[in-house]
Amino acid sequence: MQVLQVQLEVGADPAEVGRARRWARSRLVGSGIGADEPVAETLILLISELVTNAVVHTGCPAVLRMLFPMAPAAPVRVEVADASEAPPAPRHASREETGGRGLELVDGLADRWGWHHEGAGKQIWCEVDRAAAALG
Repeated sequence: MQVLQVQLEVGADPAEVGRARRWARSRLVGSGIGADEPVAETLILLISELVTNAVVHTGCPAVLRMLFPMAPAAPVRVEVADASEAPPAPRHASREETGGRGLELVDGLADRWGWHHEGAGKQIWCEVDRAAAALG
């Protein structure tokens, strides 16, 4: 199956998260996913959380990749790689905390997610099934 892969280098600055969202939104449209499709907003939220985690928790630059299979029902994959070897650490934030829910959101929104070591760092990935998101 053919896959369109696009990637963006993200600097180690929290302001880069907004740039990553804008870039991802334009690539979604370019891949044939309409801005009004439910999967589009889900993917943008997942990208925002994964890029935020990489930039804020590691202090390292990151690389955002989006993989779009040419088959319409195939899952869209998002990958964020950074230079930190520290594994992602899901936690349960209290009601009063304003942060700490990123991986809980990823777990709730993505159909699958995980991580593995990549080079001297790691990659966190997630997938969203387009067909399931359209039914949502």
